[in-house]
Amino acid sequence: MTLADELIKLEQLRDRGTLTSEEFARAKARLLDTPMSCVPGIAAVNQFRRSKSDRWLGGICGGLALSTGLESWIWRLLFTLLLFLGGSGLLLYIVLWIFVPEQ
Repeated sequence: MTLADELIKLEQLRDRGTLTSEEFARAKARLLDTPMSCVPGIAAVNQFRRSKSDRWLGGICGGLALSTGLESWIWRLLFTLLLFLGGSGLLLYIVLWIFVPEQ
C-alpha cells in the first residue's frame, strides 16, 4: 500500500467519524515522518557494497552475500550460469562492478 493510499484511508476514517481531528493529525504526522529506510528492500540496496575481503574479481558476489544472507558461492554460481545463458552474467557483473561502491 502506498503512502497516498494510507492517507486516503485515514481521511475516510476521519470523515466517517471513526477518528477525531486530533487522532487524524497524529496518524498523518506519523505516516509522513516514517523514513523510507524502514522498507527492507530499500535498506538492503542502500547498504549494498562490494566486499574487500570476500572477492575473486570485483567483490560483487561477496557484497551480495553480505546484503542478502546467501553464501557468496551461490552468487558466483548464478553469475556463471547467466554467463553461459547469453552472456548476461558478465554484463551484469561488469555494470555492478562499475556502479557499486567498495566497502
